[in-house]
Amino acid sequence: MKERCPWLKLTNDQYVKYHDREWGRPVHDDQVLFEFLILEGAQAGLSWETVLKKRDNYRKAFYQFDIKKVSKITPAKVEKLMNNPGIIINRLKIESTISNAKAFLKIQKEFGSFDKYIWSFTEGKTIYNSFKNLKEYPSKTQLSDDISKDLKKRGFRFVGSTIVYAFLQACGIVQDHSTNCYLHGKKLRRLKD
Repeated sequence: MKERCPWLKLTNDQYVKYHDREWGRPVHDDQVLFEFLILEGAQAGLSWETVLKKRDNYRKAFYQFDIKKVSKITPAKVEKLMNNPGIIINRLKIESTISNAKAFLKIQKEFGSFDKYIWSFTEGKTIYNSFKNLKEYPSKTQLSDDISKDLKKRGFRFVGSTIVYAFLQACGIVQDHSTNCYLHGKKLRRLKD
């Protein structure tokens, strides 16, 4: 049996698939980056496992994370989303998805893509860490502090430093597979769902 990161609950096949096929693999697609940014924000106060179970419902509710469509969600649609048991029902999180889409579009216009913007913080390179157990993993870093501050300045919400660090891990900007994990230190590439 393959050894995996200590945070992974092996009882959930969906979680194992997420770890093996997505987490820590570099993302350069703006739509996927937007999806992870929104889902990490939705996770605030909850477990990633909860969000992962609702991910398909989020994709349906938010137009497969089509940034332009999400930016145009109306107050009437927000009320419908407030009655959607398939997503996390939290008005602030739902409304932040819309305002974050608008801020995301501004970054795309300024930088050419969100990908160029977010990867510029590490000069386009993945940061490889070597943590063995859960106690060693930070909840935030100077990098996530800096990005969080910049995103907030640009109008994003639900982008505190801890959320941003989880986003960086998910998108492979930071590669935090533990030293005993079979994926540790490998140059990973994005796999299709």
